Amino acid sequence: MQMTNEAATLCEESNSVLLVIDVQTHLTAIMPAKVLARLQRNIGMLLKAAALLEIPVFATEQYPKGLGNLEKDIVDLLPAETRRYEKTVFSCAGISSFTAALQATTRKQVILVGMEAHVCVMQSALDLIGQGYDVFVVVDAICSRHRENYETALSRLRWSGATILDAESVMYEWMRDAGHRHFKSLQAFIA
Repeated sequence: MQMTNEAATLCEESNSVLLVIDVQTHLTAIMPAKVLARLQRNIGMLLKAAALLEIPVFATEQYPKGLGNLEKDIVDLLPAETRRYEKTVFSCAGISSFTAALQATTRKQVILVGMEAHVCVMQSALDLIGQGYDVFVVVDAICSRHRENYETALSRLRWSGATILDAESVMYEWMRDAGHRHFKSLQAFIA
């Protein structure tokens, strides 16, 4: 089987958006503690970097009446300009106001973080790839309740053309050079 993504692409500061999917209280409560700590640390690092670099941020909540609101530590790090969406569809691409706002940014790279890997993250990634976006799935900033679901999702995403990478790689790709104007500040975010 051959991957559909023929050329490797680096994340670009001027061409990226960060999409935080469904990091909600009822979902986080059922995640293994170690997995949740990793997820929150790495999403936090990327949110701080996105704010400093003025990278647009989008955040979603899957049926908050049933799954709770976004985690407070995530909300506290969302830049003021963050676009937030409540949804019942699993794919973020199923929200017409989200797709219109994403299109309006004119950016073509979507950096995905959140939960769960095998449901909302995967469906969003596959739909966004289908719409012509370069999708980057941050392996240490997504999770599922069960490791098998997480691993299956990563495998399918990889073979569907998503780029799989870690949070630290995203930050260094956004910077590209130790001479970057925010290098020291961004480096301080790395746990």
